[in-house]
Amino acid sequence: MSIRPVDRQSLATPTLEGAGVHLHRAFGFHDPKRHDPFLLFDDFRGDHPGDYAGGFPWHPHRGIETITYVLAGSVDHGDSLGNAGRLKAGDVQWMTAGSGILHQEMPKGNAQGQMHGFQLWANLPRDLKMTTPRYQDVKSRDIPEILEDDGTVVKVITGNFWGRSGPVDGIAADPLYLDIYVPPLRRKTFPIDTRRKAFAYVFEGAGKFADASDPRGVLLEKEVRGEEVNIRDLSGNRTLIQFGKGDEVAVQAGPDGLRFLLVAGAPIQEPVAWHGPIVMNTAEELRTAMAELRNGTFIKPAH
Repeated sequence: MSIRPVDRQSLATPTLEGAGVHLHRAFGFHDPKRHDPFLLFDDFRGDHPGDYAGGFPWHPHRGIETITYVLAGSVDHGDSLGNAGRLKAGDVQWMTAGSGILHQEMPKGNAQGQMHGFQLWANLPRDLKMTTPRYQDVKSRDIPEILEDDGTVVKVITGNFWGRSGPVDGIAADPLYLDIYVPPLRRKTFPIDTRRKAFAYVFEGAGKFADASDPRGVLLEKEVRGEEVNIRDLSGNRTLIQFGKGDEVAVQAGPDGLRFLLVAGAPIQEPVAWHGPIVMNTAEELRTAMAELRNGTFIKPAH
């Protein structure tokens, strides 16, 4: 087994989206090849309604899939096909925009006013760009949860992991999407298909991932507890970790434990023409999409 080195580490950057929603963007709108098949990843969270109440009013999508995972609060959604619903804490929605959809997403806080969720965009290959739109709404209770003897917890949202299969299926990128908690000072390794690109996103606690300059990829317990290692050297809240090649990811949690998303997908390796929420293969296809938005032919009949 070979541990994947850390190719790059960065903090998500504050961004305003929708009708003034405060969020942090880990990646997006730059080099689509870097994370292929994924295009964008946003972490939206706030302790006050003013941070998110404006939501994401009606907007189009074509040529992609969006994956929304809610941790706190809820998200009301509706679309041009007549679908409507509410995602609650722990729920997941996987929307295949395909040939085109108009929808809105309106976050709401919990009893304490807190709201937290993630949205990941996955690209669609050329032959599925204009597929019929569809939704997969998954309730928290239907997401398999693996509890290890050492206290490690893995929620399998999609893909196959440690003998469990996530409830979301039929996704073009054939992704692995895990929500992982590692207890304080525990060292763990997680297998990843060598053919897939992978990233981790830390959102609670801190830890150390394998690094090309650190063959062990972990800290000794005495190093974490002692003065030899500054806790600021660990990867913490809102940190994106991009991995190189290998067939497993190694991590050791810091003194407060570590919770992160681990996401991997098979690269599509096709040209990307991208404008806002529409992602196609050519500039001509983008122009067609924009013209259809203007003339009212963007939404296609089901086929």
